[in-house]
Amino acid sequence: MSLDNNGWFDMATPFFATDYTIAHMGLPAVLAGHIHEYYYPVGHMLYLNPAVLPQLAANIDRFIARAAQSR
Repeated sequence: MSLDNNGWFDMATPFFATDYTIAHMGLPAVLAGHIHEYYYPVGHMLYLNPAVLPQLAANIDRFIARAAQSR
């Protein structure tokens, strides 16, 4: 399982670069379904916008819980 958090206004990483990379990896659908991407109205450093922290924390918590269940 993979978690990808992206900022809409990220000037350090080209927007949709992750989407493009994942789409061109040739992953089987069963593996691609384990990749979860989230977008936030912030820049590269998501934690600088307090308004997105609850959503970011919830997504990270969900990722950890799912990873722990799969072991």
